[in-house]
Amino acid sequence: MAHHASAQKRIRQSERRRMHNRYYAKTTRNAIRSLRNTEDKAAAAAQAPKVFAMIDKLAKVGIIHKNKAANLKSGIAVYINKLS
Repeated sequence: MAHHASAQKRIRQSERRRMHNRYYAKTTRNAIRSLRNTEDKAAAAAQAPKVFAMIDKLAKVGIIHKNKAANLKSGIAVYINKLS
């Protein structure tokens, strides 16, 4: 256990941020999963901008790497274009 007040505060902050980041990462993963399970091209295309915005925000605040964000968005775009 930490012995200094500043170290204890840092532990509290880290835990709060971890839970916050975990929530948004999980929410985005669920949105990506639901989009990839969509069989209708129009519905998937309508859902894509919201999911892209979620991915961009995760990359912006550093929860995921910017290249991972680009790969996810690219994969979603490929999936939507393959739908008929």
